[in-house]
Amino acid sequence: MRSGDVLVRGGGWALAAVLTLGTAALGAQEKPDKPMTKEQAKELFQSVDGIMQFASEDSKLPVLHSVKRTLVSRAEVNKYLTKKFDEDESARRLERAEIVLKKFGLLDRDFHLRPFMLSLLTEQIAAFYDEKTKMVNLVDSIDAEEQKPTLAHELTHALQDQKVNLEKWGSSGITGVSHNAHDDTHHIQVDELETAREAVTEGQAMVVFVDYTLKGSGKTVQNSPEIADRLRQATADPGSSPMMSRAPLLLQRSLLFPYSDGLGFEQAVLVKRGPQAAFAGVLDNPPNSSFEIMHPAAWMEHAPVPVLAFPDVHPLLDADYDAYDLGVMGELDVQIMTELFGGRQMASALAPMWAGGVYYAAQKKSATAAEKQTTGSLGLLYYSRWKNRDSARSFARVYESELPRKYEGLVRREKDELGDTEQVYTTSEGDVLISVDDSGVFMAEGFPLALARKLRAGVLAVQGTGKVQMASGHELSLGAVRTFAEMGTVKAGTLRRYTLGQ
Repeated sequence: MRSGDVLVRGGGWALAAVLTLGTAALGAQEKPDKPMTKEQAKELFQSVDGIMQFASEDSKLPVLHSVKRTLVSRAEVNKYLTKKFDEDESARRLERAEIVLKKFGLLDRDFHLRPFMLSLLTEQIAAFYDEKTKMVNLVDSIDAEEQKPTLAHELTHALQDQKVNLEKWGSSGITGVSHNAHDDTHHIQVDELETAREAVTEGQAMVVFVDYTLKGSGKTVQNSPEIADRLRQATADPGSSPMMSRAPLLLQRSLLFPYSDGLGFEQAVLVKRGPQAAFAGVLDNPPNSSFEIMHPAAWMEHAPVPVLAFPDVHPLLDADYDAYDLGVMGELDVQIMTELFGGRQMASALAPMWAGGVYYAAQKKSATAAEKQTTGSLGLLYYSRWKNRDSARSFARVYESELPRKYEGLVRREKDELGDTEQVYTTSEGDVLISVDDSGVFMAEGFPLALARKLRAGVLAVQGTGKVQMASGHELSLGAVRTFAEMGTVKAGTLRRYTLGQ
């Protein structure tokens, strides 16, 4: 879906966000930021061309021209981020999606996404590459030596940009909300493209980051994949960054996905096929879904991606509702949701059983301006498929268990249920219908029961008959990947401790 990316590429900024993990996990204390001296800045700038040459040799992506460089203050980063959130399409989609995320229960109702993200990213960003000006920007309060691995990461983005024009290559071309069945299908078909390509660019930059950190040791991601495995585990652990550890699970996973899973994807291709295939080859023929990022063998083997058809719901909804959001609920979403609702063990068991998912949100036309800022204004439907009936029923139980936390006035209405495959509830935000049919789970929240059943009939009727056969729409949680990912590289230097001397 569109919750946001860790690196926001909208508006031309390619912010490679290598997230600071801090040193708490190693028992050390992170140094406070201190502006570098003029001499340090001069030496750092002089190192850019050499580091770019290293990145080129490591990735086999040629240097077509030099890259401009500048220092920016933390205050300038905050000013940029604020402007980005005001103007960028990805950031607008993320803020719009906040209500949907709360409706699903992936964010608490009283959580305020924008101020938290501004604080988190202002603190964390260490560098970014600007696709419009072709300039790498380095935060002046990060130690100059720690900036060099960050530079290797950012300059990899410059090389990618010189090869494929990242601004165009990484965009699905989707803007706004769809208003008819044709647009709905198109959104589902292409919108996750941006998430997958963000993971490619960040994964490639992480490979170069690791190889630069290991420079002189004789070790690389390709010949010592266990090092990258350790780094992936460290990158996926938010606990060693105090600010990140306070973030909701959704944001933790979304922020870290391009780096941890992107690195895993690139590592798999690199080890099996070599650097030419892992860099230029992937840029020329990129994955289009997070499923392929999480399962690189599926991409290498051209395996079909799980995807569900979606019916034309507009005749049922358009009189009383405005289209608000739609997209894919992918395997990562399922991992996050089931861990949040049922614990990590449940998530580990259920997520691999996922076989496709799609959701649609509509907003009541009768809602006031104030009501439109709340989850009560939305009707939400979500249909998921599973590899077997037991997994479908388990997921339905996990989802049902979260209803008391999401809604006040929750009352089961067994007398209105049509057999033991349905569960019907009254809530403070309208009716809820949960039903299981064979290996599918249908959920509707906020729609009147009669309308929910009509929507279910439409969804079930098109499964197996839709034209869309390959991936895929934007994943709910991975919209956050897009928005965050376009925002900047976060302090990367401390990650060196996970690769050097370990």
